[in-house]
Amino acid sequence: MTSASSEDLRRSVVLGVDAQDTGRMTAAWAADEADRRGLPLRLVHAIASPFREFRPFDEGRYHKALRERAEQALDRAASVAWDRHPGLALTTDVTEDLPAPVLCRESAHAELVVLGSRRLNRFQEAVSSYSVAVPVSAQSRCPVVVVRDPEHITQDPPYVVVGVDGSPYSAAAVDFAFDLAAERRAALRVLWAWQRPPVGNLDEPATEQILRRLLFESTAGRHERYPDLAVSHELVHGHPVEELGAVSEHALAVVVGRRGSGGFTGMRLGSVPHGLLHRANCPVVTVPASPR
Repeated sequence: MTSASSEDLRRSVVLGVDAQDTGRMTAAWAADEADRRGLPLRLVHAIASPFREFRPFDEGRYHKALRERAEQALDRAASVAWDRHPGLALTTDVTEDLPAPVLCRESAHAELVVLGSRRLNRFQEAVSSYSVAVPVSAQSRCPVVVVRDPEHITQDPPYVVVGVDGSPYSAAAVDFAFDLAAERRAALRVLWAWQRPPVGNLDEPATEQILRRLLFESTAGRHERYPDLAVSHELVHGHPVEELGAVSEHALAVVVGRRGSGGFTGMRLGSVPHGLLHRANCPVVTVPASPR
């Protein structure tokens, strides 16, 4: 294994490696993205500190086994990455701490954090100290990609989905989605899902007209940078999680902004990105309001 230099730490694609799963699909996605961006790939695995896992009669055997298993998982992930991109710059690191805090610290100097998914239910997310996808997506200082399912590369043409709602949070997601679609030579589907209020009078045609105008304004000023990118705007009725999940069934990825300001609970992540982590059948990208 190799150690990371200060230059590696400043800009890299960080992959959180899980020893319970070889994570070939996740490692391949991270390696491909690092290669596209011309960035090094940093593989990180967290193990419990000996002080956290206090075993007075163990003589360090348990901790040694954890480290050996971590190094094996990193080697597997590195092998996947180098098989796909032999010249890719790659570093590995085993850190003693819980996974979520480690990866949140890594996000301060990363371009992107890439994670797999253990497919925990919401109760398991709340009680497990090894829940990673939700807390890292909620707290990361850079965009986080959760590769729960593969990209749908057989779709013709391939496309990326981004959810918008007119907020500053979705503006950052739009910027990321434009870059993601352009680097993959894919189309971009910009979707605004809205729900009718359960009670009260609503001038639906007037409301739709306003929302449609805001929908098109959400991508204003970006077409000059991406003149060859095919962009469609879609206004739909329904819950954002369900509608985005349905539209992204055959997508390369679905991108959403993060409303929460951080914290290690799913509630701070926001209902839409949290819901998509369970609903979407493609990689889910959560973008903080001001990604670097």
